[in-house]
Amino acid sequence: MEKNQPARRDFIKLSALALGGLSIAPAATAAIKADKRLNILCLGAHPGDPEFGCGGTMARYSEAGHQVTFLYLTRGEASDPKKTYAEMATLRTAEAEKACKILNTTPKFAGQIDGNSVLNKEEAEKIGKMIMAEKPDIIFTQWPVDGHPDHQVTGLLALTAWVRSGRTFHLYFYEVNTGVETMAFVPTDYVDITAWQEKKKGAMFAHKTQDPINTYNDYFKPLEEFRGLEAGVKAAEAFIHFKPGDEKARIVGL
Repeated sequence: MEKNQPARRDFIKLSALALGGLSIAPAATAAIKADKRLNILCLGAHPGDPEFGCGGTMARYSEAGHQVTFLYLTRGEASDPKKTYAEMATLRTAEAEKACKILNTTPKFAGQIDGNSVLNKEEAEKIGKMIMAEKPDIIFTQWPVDGHPDHQVTGLLALTAWVRSGRTFHLYFYEVNTGVETMAFVPTDYVDITAWQEKKKGAMFAHKTQDPINTYNDYFKPLEEFRGLEAGVKAAEAFIHFKPGDEKARIVGL
């Protein structure tokens, strides 16, 4: 195991984003003090997306004493053709609230409609105001290179807010159902969620309408283990960090 120690040290280095085992790099426009209580905002197109994509990381943040808010773009209204939009919205809102209670996060809803999400000037301004009202230090959102249009819109709305804010907060993208929905996702950072895997699983299983047992076993458990293999731990979540405009990529030796 000694030959793996340098990589391990890189992975578990202390971060200015206040998680001891978090590899997310501290570089961003706004510096964050290590002892600051952070405002974390996690965007998802539907109830379940933040929980499934980065629930372990969000559990770590909330357990460390930071404020974590989930902003769902829709209420998952269109997920069951046998039920009305109103019926599904009620069911999936309740599931989201239960999941957030497990993770000690706060649920909020942006008011768009499942399967009919909108990216235009008006919605960019509306969602941007909702985002900035949270005074986020860090935003996690869905990777917009995705087969689901709602996921695309969610990621681009967050990206638009980041640009319009002058890149005043850290921006990270998470993956959902990589290989089926999320595409071309090449992580820059990993978070060890080994000790938080069961809490994340509990939040995922709160979404009973989403066939959580098969969804977890077929997609997310293998993904957590694969990202863990990449990072040198049992289970991990992976992210893409959008660098501020003044931070340039570097090639070693040049």
